[in-house]
Amino acid sequence: MKKLFAFAAGLVLALALVPAMPALAATDATGTWTTTVQGPNGDMTLTFHFKQDGGALTGTVESSMGGDPFTISNGKIDGDKITFDTSFNGMTINHTGTVGEDEIKLSAKSEDGQMPPMDLTLKRAK
Repeated sequence: MKKLFAFAAGLVLALALVPAMPALAATDATGTWTTTVQGPNGDMTLTFHFKQDGGALTGTVESSMGGDPFTISNGKIDGDKITFDTSFNGMTINHTGTVGEDEIKLSAKSEDGQMPPMDLTLKRAK
């Protein structure tokens, strides 16, 4: 009888945790993401190409204004938290935010204050 009760209690506990399991699984940021920002010459599209390997994040960022892509450095993902840096023209920009299934919310700010902080919403490219 005790074994049956222990089995039933374990089964109830396991079934209670099933709805929470998708929330425990981290979203993979691998793929292409885009956002539009106001640039000095009008709107520009930024395209982020992420590659996630466990908690490590690498990739590049391209601008619709042209030029060489920016390399992502110091990239990390922990659960739904994302952090990485990009550099251009001697300026390092720190990005922090959260990853969702089809959206990444980022805050970007330059280390030296040359650029005002900016909030970005990236959408997963279809």
